[in-house]
Amino acid sequence: MKVLSPPNPATQQTITLRGRSLTKTYHTGAVDVHALRGVDISLYEGELVVLLGPSGSGKSTLLNILGGLDTPSSGEVSFRDLDVTSGDESLLTRYRRDHVGFVFQFYNLIPSLTARENVALVTEIAIDPMAPAEALSLVGLGERLDHFPAQLSGGEQQRVAIARAIAKRPDILLCDEPTGALDSHTGILVLEAIERVNRELGTTTAVITHNTVIGNMADRVLHFGDGQVINSVSNTSRQPARELSW
Repeated sequence: MKVLSPPNPATQQTITLRGRSLTKTYHTGAVDVHALRGVDISLYEGELVVLLGPSGSGKSTLLNILGGLDTPSSGEVSFRDLDVTSGDESLLTRYRRDHVGFVFQFYNLIPSLTARENVALVTEIAIDPMAPAEALSLVGLGERLDHFPAQLSGGEQQRVAIARAIAKRPDILLCDEPTGALDSHTGILVLEAIERVNRELGTTTAVITHNTVIGNMADRVLHFGDGQVINSVSNTSRQPARELSW
C-alpha cells in the first residue's frame, strides 16, 4: 500500500540533507533551459528514497546539486548544520570527500586496477574508511577482490563502484540510474547491494531511475516532472529488491 504523505515517522526525526527553493537554469545561446523550478526536498536519516521521472525531468541535475557536483542558480542546500551552497570550492570538495558517495550508470573503474585497488583509491583519502575487502564483501564480491574490471560482468563492475562509494562510510549515497545499463536479473543484484548498504550501514540513500518498479523498495518515492517534484508517496512497507520484477 502507498499513501501520499510525509515520510514514515521512524525516519522523520533527523534531516540529513535538505534542498530549498532550488532552481537551475542553463543558458544556451538565446535559449534558457530551466532544469529545476523551485524544488524543495528533504532526505531523512537512514531512509531510502527513489526519484522517479522521465529523462529531462531534472532528476540528475538535482542529484548533482545535492551532492555538491554542481551549484544551483538559486536556492540552498544544507547538510545537517552545514550550508553547502554558501561555501567555496574547498568546502564543496570536503563535503563530497567526507560525506557523499556517488554511483553512476557507468562504472568509471580504472581498467588496470583490480577491484580491491579501485576501492582503495577512495579509502586512501577517507577519514575513517572500511577496508576495501570489507566493502567488497558487503556488496557480495568477497571472492572477486583481485579481478580486473575486464574479468567482471557489468553487474559486478557496478557493485565494485558501489563498494568504492561506500568504503569511506559516507552519510549519503546518491545513485544515478545505477541499473540503467543492466538487464533485469543483474539489476536486481545491484539493487540488493544498495539495499544492504542502506540497511546495514544506515546510509541515507537516494536512487534515480525511470523504472517505476524500483520505487517499491523505497521508504519514499518522489515523482519528478518538468523540473519539479510532482508528489511524494510513502510506502507503508518496503519490498525486498530480490522480489522486484520488470
